[in-house]
Amino acid sequence: MTDISANHTAAEAFLAAERQVELKSARLKKELKLRDLVFAQIAYIVGWAWLGYAARLGPGHLLYWLPAVLLFYIPSGIVVLHLSSEMPLEGGIYQWVKLRLGALPGFLVGLNLWATVTLLLVGYSSTLSNELSYFAGPGHEWITENRLVTMAIGAILTGTLVLVVRRGLVLGKWFQNVAGILLFGIFLTMVLFALPRWLGIGAAVAGAPIGLVLPATTLMNLNLLGKMGFAAFCGLDGSSIFSGECRDPDTVRTIRRSIWVAGPIIAAIYIVGTACVITFTAPHAIDMTTPAIQAISRAAHDAGIASFIVPLVTASAIATTLGVATLYFNIATRLPMVAGWDHLLPAWLSRLHPRFGTPTGSIFFIGVIAIVVTVLANLGVDGQEAFQTSINAGLICWALTYIAMFCIPLFGKGEKAPTSVRIAAASGLAMTVLFAALSIFPAIAVKNPALFTTKVGGVVLALNLAGAVYFHRVRRFANSEEREAIIA
Repeated sequence: MTDISANHTAAEAFLAAERQVELKSARLKKELKLRDLVFAQIAYIVGWAWLGYAARLGPGHLLYWLPAVLLFYIPSGIVVLHLSSEMPLEGGIYQWVKLRLGALPGFLVGLNLWATVTLLLVGYSSTLSNELSYFAGPGHEWITENRLVTMAIGAILTGTLVLVVRRGLVLGKWFQNVAGILLFGIFLTMVLFALPRWLGIGAAVAGAPIGLVLPATTLMNLNLLGKMGFAAFCGLDGSSIFSGECRDPDTVRTIRRSIWVAGPIIAAIYIVGTACVITFTAPHAIDMTTPAIQAISRAAHDAGIASFIVPLVTASAIATTLGVATLYFNIATRLPMVAGWDHLLPAWLSRLHPRFGTPTGSIFFIGVIAIVVTVLANLGVDGQEAFQTSINAGLICWALTYIAMFCIPLFGKGEKAPTSVRIAAASGLAMTVLFAALSIFPAIAVKNPALFTTKVGGVVLALNLAGAVYFHRVRRFANSEEREAIIA
Protein backbone atom coordinates (compact mmCIF):
# COMPACT_ATOMS: atom_id res chain seq x y z
CA MET A 1 0.00 0.00 0.00
CA THR A 2 2.84 2.36 0.89
CA ASP A 3 4.58 1.66 -2.43
CA ILE A 4 1.39 2.39 -4.37
CA SER A 5 0.92 5.67 -2.50
CA ALA A 6 4.56 6.65 -3.11
CA ASN A 7 4.28 5.87 -6.79
CA HIS A 8 1.08 7.88 -7.05
CA THR A 9 2.75 10.85 -5.33
CA ALA A 10 5.78 10.62 -7.65
CA ALA A 11 3.53 10.51 -10.72
CA GLU A 12 1.64 13.60 -9.50
CA ALA A 13 4.93 15.45 -8.92
CA PHE A 14 6.12 14.48 -12.41
CA LEU A 15 2.92 15.77 -14.04
CA ALA A 16 3.04 18.96 -11.99
CA ALA A 17 6.62 19.61 -13.13
CA GLU A 18 5.63 19.02 -16.76
CA ARG A 19 2.74 21.42 -16.37
CA GLN A 20 5.01 24.14 -15.00
CA VAL A 21 7.29 23.86 -18.05
CA GLU A 22 4.29 24.00 -20.39
CA LEU A 23 3.01 27.16 -18.66
CA LYS A 24 6.40 28.85 -19.04
CA SER A 25 6.61 27.75 -22.69
CA ALA A 26 3.24 29.34 -23.45
CA ARG A 27 4.95 32.75 -23.54
CA LEU A 28 7.30 31.69 -26.35
CA LYS A 29 6.51 32.51 -29.97
CA LYS A 30 5.41 29.49 -32.04
CA GLU A 31 7.50 29.78 -35.22
CA LEU A 32 8.63 26.27 -36.23
CA LYS A 33 6.94 24.01 -38.80
CA LEU A 34 7.87 20.48 -39.84
CA ARG A 35 9.99 21.86 -42.69
CA ASP A 36 11.99 23.99 -40.26
CA LEU A 37 12.66 21.05 -37.96
CA VAL A 38 13.82 18.84 -40.84
CA PHE A 39 16.34 21.41 -42.05
CA ALA A 40 17.38 22.06 -38.46
CA GLN A 41 18.06 18.32 -37.98
CA ILE A 42 20.28 18.25 -41.07
CA ALA A 43 22.11 21.44 -40.08
CA TYR A 44 22.52 20.32 -36.45
CA ILE A 45 23.88 16.85 -37.20
CA VAL A 46 25.85 17.00 -40.47
CA GLY A 47 29.44 18.16 -40.05
CA TRP A 48 31.84 18.07 -42.99
CA ALA A 49 34.77 17.37 -40.68
CA TRP A 50 33.47 13.84 -40.05
CA LEU A 51 33.85 13.02 -43.75
CA GLY A 52 37.54 13.75 -43.27
CA TYR A 53 37.84 11.42 -40.31
CA ALA A 54 36.01 8.63 -42.13
CA ALA A 55 38.07 9.12 -45.28
CA ARG A 56 41.23 8.50 -43.26
CA LEU A 57 40.12 4.86 -43.20
CA GLY A 58 40.26 4.65 -47.00
CA PRO A 59 37.76 2.52 -48.96
CA GLY A 60 36.91 0.51 -45.86
CA HIS A 61 35.04 3.47 -44.39
CA LEU A 62 31.72 1.80 -45.30
CA LEU A 63 32.41 -1.02 -42.84
CA TYR A 64 32.74 1.59 -40.08
CA TRP A 65 29.78 3.72 -41.16
CA LEU A 66 27.43 0.73 -41.05
CA PRO A 67 28.08 -0.17 -37.39
CA ALA A 68 27.96 3.55 -36.56
CA VAL A 69 24.45 3.69 -38.02
CA LEU A 70 23.30 0.39 -36.53
CA LEU A 71 24.86 0.73 -33.09
CA PHE A 72 24.40 4.44 -32.46
CA TYR A 73 22.35 6.42 -34.99
CA ILE A 74 19.28 4.20 -35.10
CA PRO A 75 19.37 3.47 -31.33
CA SER A 76 19.66 7.17 -30.52
CA GLY A 77 16.66 7.85 -32.74
CA ILE A 78 14.63 5.18 -30.93
CA VAL A 79 15.48 6.64 -27.51
CA VAL A 80 14.88 10.26 -28.59
CA LEU A 81 11.48 9.35 -30.06
CA HIS A 82 10.54 7.53 -26.85
CA LEU A 83 11.57 10.39 -24.55
CA SER A 84 10.25 13.23 -26.70
CA SER A 85 6.89 11.42 -26.93
CA GLU A 86 6.78 11.04 -23.17
CA MET A 87 8.09 14.55 -22.37
CA PRO A 88 7.57 17.02 -25.27
CA LEU A 89 8.98 19.97 -23.31
CA GLU A 90 11.01 23.08 -24.14
CA GLY A 91 14.60 22.31 -23.22
CA GLY A 92 14.49 18.73 -24.49
CA ILE A 93 17.18 16.57 -22.96
CA TYR A 94 17.61 18.91 -19.97
CA GLN A 95 13.98 18.34 -18.99
CA TRP A 96 14.14 14.58 -19.64
CA VAL A 97 17.12 14.08 -17.34
CA LYS A 98 15.83 16.48 -14.69
CA LEU A 99 12.46 14.73 -14.45
CA ARG A 100 13.76 11.15 -14.59
CA LEU A 101 17.25 11.20 -13.03
CA GLY A 102 17.10 14.21 -10.71
CA ALA A 103 17.77 17.94 -10.50
CA LEU A 104 21.59 17.75 -10.24
CA PRO A 105 22.05 15.42 -13.27
CA GLY A 106 19.59 17.63 -15.16
CA PHE A 107 21.55 20.77 -14.34
CA LEU A 108 24.87 19.17 -15.33
CA VAL A 109 23.34 17.92 -18.58
CA GLY A 110 22.12 21.42 -19.37
CA LEU A 111 25.54 22.85 -18.48
CA ASN A 112 27.40 20.32 -20.63
CA LEU A 113 25.11 20.81 -23.61
CA TRP A 114 25.44 24.56 -23.25
CA ALA A 115 29.25 24.18 -23.15
CA THR A 116 29.08 21.91 -26.20
CA VAL A 117 27.29 24.34 -28.45
CA THR A 118 29.44 27.23 -27.18
CA LEU A 119 32.68 25.36 -27.90
CA LEU A 120 31.40 24.24 -31.30
CA LEU A 121 30.60 27.87 -32.08
CA VAL A 122 34.24 28.65 -31.25
CA GLY A 123 35.30 25.90 -33.68
CA TYR A 124 33.31 27.62 -36.43
CA SER A 125 35.76 30.52 -36.32
CA SER A 126 38.44 28.13 -37.60
CA THR A 127 36.00 26.66 -40.12
CA LEU A 128 35.18 30.11 -41.50
CA SER A 129 38.84 31.11 -41.78
CA ASN A 130 39.51 27.88 -43.70
CA GLU A 131 36.55 28.51 -46.01
CA LEU A 132 37.65 32.10 -46.60
CA SER A 133 41.11 30.90 -47.65
CA TYR A 134 39.48 28.69 -50.31
CA PHE A 135 37.26 31.58 -51.38
CA ALA A 136 40.26 33.92 -51.75
CA GLY A 137 42.08 31.35 -53.89
CA PRO A 138 45.66 30.01 -54.09
CA GLY A 139 48.22 31.99 -52.12
CA HIS A 140 45.83 32.82 -49.29
CA GLU A 141 46.43 29.76 -47.13
CA TRP A 142 47.92 32.10 -44.51
CA ILE A 143 44.37 33.09 -43.52
CA THR A 144 43.83 29.69 -41.94
CA GLU A 145 46.96 29.85 -39.78
CA ASN A 146 46.76 33.51 -38.76
CA ARG A 147 45.36 33.37 -35.24
CA LEU A 148 44.54 37.12 -35.12
CA VAL A 149 42.42 36.78 -38.27
CA THR A 150 40.61 33.79 -36.78
CA MET A 151 39.93 35.71 -33.55
CA ALA A 152 38.60 38.66 -35.54
CA ILE A 153 36.37 36.33 -37.56
CA GLY A 154 35.09 34.84 -34.31
CA ALA A 155 34.23 38.28 -32.93
CA ILE A 156 32.39 39.30 -36.12
CA LEU A 157 30.55 35.97 -36.24
CA THR A 158 29.45 36.25 -32.61
CA GLY A 159 28.25 39.84 -33.05
CA THR A 160 26.20 38.83 -36.08
CA LEU A 161 24.68 35.89 -34.23
CA VAL A 162 23.66 38.06 -31.27
CA LEU A 163 21.72 40.38 -33.61
CA VAL A 164 20.03 37.53 -35.51
CA VAL A 165 19.14 35.39 -32.48
CA ARG A 166 17.84 38.40 -30.55
CA ARG A 167 15.26 38.86 -33.31
CA GLY A 168 13.97 35.32 -32.68
CA LEU A 169 13.22 32.20 -34.69
CA VAL A 170 11.02 34.20 -37.05
CA LEU A 171 14.37 35.26 -38.59
CA GLY A 172 16.74 32.60 -37.25
CA LYS A 173 14.78 29.70 -38.76
CA TRP A 174 15.51 31.01 -42.26
CA PHE A 175 19.25 31.00 -41.57
CA GLN A 176 18.87 27.43 -40.31
CA ASN A 177 16.76 26.37 -43.29
CA VAL A 178 19.24 27.84 -45.78
CA ALA A 179 22.03 25.98 -43.99
CA GLY A 180 20.18 22.65 -44.36
CA ILE A 181 19.43 23.30 -48.04
CA LEU A 182 23.00 24.35 -48.85
CA LEU A 183 24.47 21.38 -46.98
CA PHE A 184 22.46 19.10 -49.23
CA GLY A 185 23.40 21.18 -52.28
CA ILE A 186 27.14 20.88 -51.54
CA PHE A 187 26.68 17.15 -51.12
CA LEU A 188 24.97 16.88 -54.52
CA THR A 189 27.78 18.92 -56.10
CA MET A 190 30.35 16.45 -54.79
CA VAL A 191 28.31 13.55 -56.17
CA LEU A 192 27.96 15.19 -59.61
CA PHE A 193 31.74 15.64 -59.84
CA ALA A 194 32.52 12.16 -58.51
CA LEU A 195 29.97 10.17 -60.51
CA PRO A 196 31.82 10.33 -63.88
CA ARG A 197 35.00 9.08 -62.24
CA TRP A 198 33.12 6.24 -60.59
CA LEU A 199 31.88 5.30 -64.07
CA GLY A 200 35.42 5.42 -65.47
CA ILE A 201 34.94 8.69 -67.34
CA GLY A 202 37.71 11.30 -67.20
CA ALA A 203 40.61 11.30 -64.72
CA ALA A 204 41.32 8.38 -62.44
CA VAL A 205 40.14 8.39 -58.85
CA ALA A 206 42.65 9.25 -56.10
CA GLY A 207 41.52 6.12 -54.28
CA ALA A 208 38.78 3.50 -54.44
CA PRO A 209 35.65 5.21 -53.09
CA ILE A 210 34.24 2.12 -51.35
CA GLY A 211 35.73 -1.26 -50.49
CA LEU A 212 34.82 -4.23 -48.36
CA VAL A 213 38.18 -4.64 -46.65
CA LEU A 214 37.79 -4.05 -42.91
CA PRO A 215 40.34 -1.48 -41.64
CA ALA A 216 42.80 -2.70 -39.03
CA THR A 217 41.54 -2.70 -35.44
CA THR A 218 43.92 -0.15 -33.94
CA LEU A 219 43.45 2.39 -31.16
CA MET A 220 43.39 5.18 -33.75
CA ASN A 221 40.75 3.40 -35.85
CA LEU A 222 38.61 2.77 -32.77
CA ASN A 223 38.94 6.48 -32.07
CA LEU A 224 37.66 7.13 -35.60
CA LEU A 225 34.78 4.66 -35.12
CA GLY A 226 33.72 6.56 -32.02
CA LYS A 227 33.76 9.81 -33.94
CA MET A 228 31.85 8.29 -36.89
CA GLY A 229 29.26 6.96 -34.45
CA PHE A 230 28.61 9.44 -31.71
CA ALA A 231 30.25 12.61 -33.04
CA ALA A 232 28.87 12.37 -36.57
CA PHE A 233 25.35 11.24 -35.71
CA CYS A 234 24.51 12.80 -32.35
CA GLY A 235 21.91 15.55 -32.41
CA LEU A 236 18.56 13.89 -33.09
CA ASP A 237 17.46 15.41 -29.79
CA GLY A 238 18.04 18.91 -31.20
CA SER A 239 14.49 19.54 -32.39
CA SER A 240 13.14 18.61 -28.96
CA ILE A 241 14.91 21.59 -27.41
CA PHE A 242 12.42 23.81 -29.28
CA SER A 243 9.35 21.76 -28.30
CA GLY A 244 7.64 24.82 -26.87
CA GLU A 245 8.13 26.78 -30.10
CA CYS A 246 6.41 24.47 -32.60
CA ARG A 247 3.30 25.73 -34.41
CA ASP A 248 1.58 22.35 -34.51
CA PRO A 249 -0.09 21.69 -31.14
CA ASP A 250 0.82 18.02 -31.63
CA THR A 251 4.52 18.59 -30.96
CA VAL A 252 5.25 14.88 -30.65
CA ARG A 253 3.98 14.18 -34.17
CA THR A 254 6.03 17.02 -35.66
CA ILE A 255 9.27 15.95 -33.98
CA ARG A 256 8.72 12.30 -34.94
CA ARG A 257 8.17 13.21 -38.59
CA SER A 258 11.25 15.46 -38.67
CA ILE A 259 13.43 12.57 -37.48
CA TRP A 260 11.96 10.11 -39.99
CA VAL A 261 12.48 12.54 -42.90
CA ALA A 262 15.93 13.85 -41.97
CA GLY A 263 17.46 10.57 -40.76
CA PRO A 264 18.02 8.78 -44.10
CA ILE A 265 19.22 12.00 -45.77
CA ILE A 266 21.88 12.50 -43.10
CA ALA A 267 23.12 8.89 -43.34
CA ALA A 268 23.39 9.19 -47.16
CA ILE A 269 25.33 12.46 -46.91
CA TYR A 270 27.91 10.85 -44.64
CA ILE A 271 28.40 7.54 -46.45
CA VAL A 272 28.26 8.76 -50.06
CA GLY A 273 30.02 12.02 -49.13
CA THR A 274 33.01 10.11 -47.73
CA ALA A 275 33.27 8.14 -50.98
CA CYS A 276 33.32 11.46 -52.87
CA VAL A 277 36.13 12.85 -50.70
CA ILE A 278 38.30 9.77 -51.30
CA THR A 279 37.63 10.01 -55.03
CA PHE A 280 39.58 13.29 -55.24
CA THR A 281 42.00 13.19 -52.31
CA ALA A 282 44.30 10.51 -50.90
CA PRO A 283 43.49 9.76 -47.23
CA HIS A 284 46.77 11.19 -45.89
CA ALA A 285 46.24 14.55 -47.66
CA ILE A 286 42.65 15.26 -46.59
CA ASP A 287 41.80 18.64 -45.07
CA MET A 288 40.24 17.64 -41.75
CA THR A 289 38.34 20.91 -41.32
CA THR A 290 36.61 21.33 -44.71
CA PRO A 291 37.10 18.09 -46.70
CA ALA A 292 34.02 18.68 -48.87
CA ILE A 293 35.29 22.04 -50.14
CA GLN A 294 38.72 20.53 -50.73
CA ALA A 295 37.19 17.72 -52.83
CA ILE A 296 35.06 20.08 -54.93
CA SER A 297 38.00 22.45 -55.37
CA ARG A 298 40.23 19.68 -56.72
CA ALA A 299 37.49 18.37 -58.97
CA ALA A 300 36.78 21.84 -60.36
CA HIS A 301 40.47 22.51 -61.04
CA ASP A 302 40.76 19.20 -62.91
CA ALA A 303 37.69 20.15 -64.96
CA GLY A 304 39.05 23.65 -65.70
CA ILE A 305 36.09 25.45 -64.11
CA ALA A 306 37.58 26.26 -60.73
CA SER A 307 37.38 30.04 -61.24
CA PHE A 308 33.57 29.75 -61.31
CA ILE A 309 32.77 26.73 -59.15
CA VAL A 310 35.14 27.17 -56.21
CA PRO A 311 34.01 30.71 -55.20
CA LEU A 312 30.35 29.70 -55.64
CA VAL A 313 30.61 26.54 -53.54
CA THR A 314 32.83 28.21 -50.96
CA ALA A 315 30.36 31.08 -50.62
CA SER A 316 27.66 28.43 -50.09
CA ALA A 317 29.81 26.78 -47.43
CA ILE A 318 30.31 30.12 -45.66
CA ALA A 319 26.55 30.74 -45.72
CA THR A 320 26.03 27.20 -44.39
CA THR A 321 28.44 27.81 -41.52
CA LEU A 322 26.60 31.01 -40.61
CA GLY A 323 23.26 29.17 -40.66
CA VAL A 324 24.51 26.29 -38.54
CA ALA A 325 26.12 28.70 -36.10
CA THR A 326 22.74 30.47 -35.80
CA LEU A 327 21.11 27.17 -34.89
CA TYR A 328 23.74 26.37 -32.27
CA PHE A 329 23.47 29.85 -30.82
CA ASN A 330 19.67 29.52 -30.58
CA ILE A 331 20.08 26.21 -28.75
CA ALA A 332 22.69 27.71 -26.42
CA THR A 333 20.29 30.48 -25.39
CA ARG A 334 17.44 28.11 -24.56
CA LEU A 335 19.41 26.13 -21.98
CA PRO A 336 20.09 28.97 -19.49
CA MET A 337 16.50 30.09 -20.06
CA VAL A 338 14.94 26.78 -18.96
CA ALA A 339 17.42 26.42 -16.08
CA GLY A 340 16.34 29.89 -15.00
CA TRP A 341 12.73 28.71 -14.93
CA ASP A 342 13.87 26.24 -12.26
CA HIS A 343 15.55 29.07 -10.27
CA LEU A 344 18.99 27.55 -10.81
CA LEU A 345 20.34 30.61 -12.66
CA PRO A 346 19.76 34.36 -12.29
CA ALA A 347 16.30 35.46 -13.45
CA TRP A 348 17.72 37.89 -16.03
CA LEU A 349 18.91 34.93 -18.14
CA SER A 350 15.27 33.87 -18.60
CA ARG A 351 13.75 37.31 -19.10
CA LEU A 352 12.10 37.54 -22.54
CA HIS A 353 12.24 40.50 -24.89
CA PRO A 354 8.80 42.20 -24.79
CA ARG A 355 8.50 42.22 -28.58
CA PHE A 356 10.61 39.33 -29.90
CA GLY A 357 10.05 36.84 -27.07
CA THR A 358 13.75 35.89 -26.90
CA PRO A 359 15.92 35.54 -23.75
CA THR A 360 18.07 38.64 -24.29
CA GLY A 361 20.15 38.23 -21.14
CA SER A 362 21.11 34.70 -22.14
CA ILE A 363 21.92 35.86 -25.68
CA PHE A 364 24.35 38.59 -24.63
CA PHE A 365 25.92 36.43 -21.92
CA ILE A 366 26.68 33.64 -24.40
CA GLY A 367 28.01 36.17 -26.91
CA VAL A 368 30.59 37.42 -24.41
CA ILE A 369 31.56 33.88 -23.39
CA ALA A 370 31.98 32.80 -27.04
CA ILE A 371 34.36 35.69 -27.80
CA VAL A 372 36.47 35.02 -24.68
CA VAL A 373 36.73 31.28 -25.39
CA THR A 374 37.61 31.96 -29.06
CA VAL A 375 40.61 34.03 -27.94
CA LEU A 376 41.74 31.44 -25.38
CA ALA A 377 41.37 28.50 -27.81
CA ASN A 378 43.59 30.18 -30.41
CA LEU A 379 46.52 31.09 -28.18
CA GLY A 380 49.76 29.31 -29.07
CA VAL A 381 48.35 26.67 -31.47
CA ASP A 382 47.93 26.23 -35.21
CA GLY A 383 44.59 26.22 -37.05
CA GLN A 384 43.96 22.47 -37.09
CA GLU A 385 44.90 22.11 -33.41
CA ALA A 386 42.70 25.04 -32.32
CA PHE A 387 39.80 23.46 -34.18
CA GLN A 388 40.44 20.04 -32.66
CA THR A 389 40.83 21.36 -29.10
CA SER A 390 37.48 23.15 -29.05
CA ILE A 391 35.69 20.40 -30.99
CA ASN A 392 37.00 17.54 -28.82
CA ALA A 393 36.22 19.30 -25.55
CA GLY A 394 32.76 20.25 -26.79
CA LEU A 395 31.94 16.78 -28.01
CA ILE A 396 33.03 15.11 -24.78
CA CYS A 397 30.64 17.44 -22.95
CA TRP A 398 27.97 16.40 -25.45
CA ALA A 399 28.80 12.73 -24.84
CA LEU A 400 28.17 13.21 -21.13
CA THR A 401 24.66 14.51 -21.89
CA TYR A 402 23.97 11.47 -24.08
CA ILE A 403 25.27 9.08 -21.44
CA ALA A 404 22.66 10.56 -19.10
CA MET A 405 19.97 10.35 -21.79
CA PHE A 406 20.66 6.67 -22.49
CA CYS A 407 20.57 5.96 -18.76
CA ILE A 408 16.96 7.16 -18.52
CA PRO A 409 15.32 4.08 -20.14
CA LEU A 410 17.72 1.84 -18.21
CA PHE A 411 17.68 3.39 -14.72
CA GLY A 412 15.29 6.37 -14.69
CA LYS A 413 12.81 6.80 -11.84
CA GLY A 414 9.27 6.04 -12.98
CA GLU A 415 10.52 4.95 -16.39
CA LYS A 416 8.85 1.91 -17.98
CA ALA A 417 10.55 1.73 -21.35
CA PRO A 418 9.79 -1.17 -23.75
CA THR A 419 12.50 -3.80 -24.18
CA SER A 420 13.37 -2.49 -27.65
CA VAL A 421 14.05 0.98 -26.22
CA ARG A 422 16.20 -0.47 -23.44
CA ILE A 423 18.27 -2.46 -25.95
CA ALA A 424 18.68 0.66 -28.08
CA ALA A 425 19.73 2.65 -24.99
CA ALA A 426 22.35 0.04 -24.05
CA SER A 427 23.82 0.08 -27.56
CA GLY A 428 23.90 3.88 -27.73
CA LEU A 429 25.43 4.06 -24.26
CA ALA A 430 28.28 1.70 -25.21
CA MET A 431 29.11 3.69 -28.37
CA THR A 432 29.02 6.98 -26.47
CA VAL A 433 31.32 5.72 -23.73
CA LEU A 434 33.74 4.45 -26.42
CA PHE A 435 33.80 7.89 -28.00
CA ALA A 436 34.23 9.77 -24.71
CA ALA A 437 37.04 7.51 -23.50
CA LEU A 438 39.10 7.93 -26.67
CA SER A 439 38.38 11.55 -27.56
CA ILE A 440 40.70 13.06 -25.00
CA PHE A 441 43.48 11.89 -27.34
CA PRO A 442 44.12 13.78 -30.62
CA ALA A 443 43.11 12.16 -33.91
CA ILE A 444 45.55 14.40 -35.83
CA ALA A 445 49.22 15.25 -35.35
CA VAL A 446 49.60 18.05 -32.77
CA LYS A 447 52.67 19.78 -31.35
CA ASN A 448 52.23 18.38 -27.85
CA PRO A 449 49.80 15.42 -27.51
CA ALA A 450 50.08 15.39 -23.70
CA LEU A 451 49.20 19.09 -23.50
CA PHE A 452 46.29 18.54 -25.91
CA THR A 453 44.90 15.76 -23.70
CA THR A 454 45.41 17.87 -20.56
CA LYS A 455 43.59 20.83 -22.14
CA VAL A 456 40.62 18.79 -23.32
CA GLY A 457 40.26 16.70 -20.17
CA GLY A 458 40.88 19.69 -17.92
CA VAL A 459 38.16 21.78 -19.55
CA VAL A 460 35.56 19.01 -19.16
CA LEU A 461 36.53 18.14 -15.58
CA ALA A 462 36.69 21.76 -14.41
CA LEU A 463 33.34 22.54 -16.00
CA ASN A 464 31.52 19.71 -14.25
CA LEU A 465 33.17 20.26 -10.87
CA ALA A 466 32.29 23.95 -11.02
CA GLY A 467 28.74 23.06 -12.07
CA ALA A 468 28.26 20.64 -9.17
CA VAL A 469 29.63 23.13 -6.63
CA TYR A 470 27.43 25.90 -8.03
CA PHE A 471 24.31 23.71 -7.95
CA HIS A 472 24.78 22.74 -4.31
CA ARG A 473 25.40 26.36 -3.29
CA VAL A 474 22.25 27.53 -5.06
CA ARG A 475 20.19 24.76 -3.46
CA ARG A 476 21.66 25.47 -0.01
CA PHE A 477 20.89 29.17 -0.36
CA ALA A 478 17.33 28.42 -1.54
CA ASN A 479 16.74 26.04 1.37
CA SER A 480 18.03 28.59 3.90
CA GLU A 481 15.67 31.24 2.48
CA GLU A 482 12.74 28.81 2.79
CA ARG A 483 13.62 28.06 6.41
CA GLU A 484 13.85 31.77 7.23
CA ALA A 485 10.48 32.40 5.55
CA ILE A 486 8.85 29.62 7.58
CA ILE A 487 10.32 30.93 10.84
CA ALA A 488 9.22 34.47 10.01
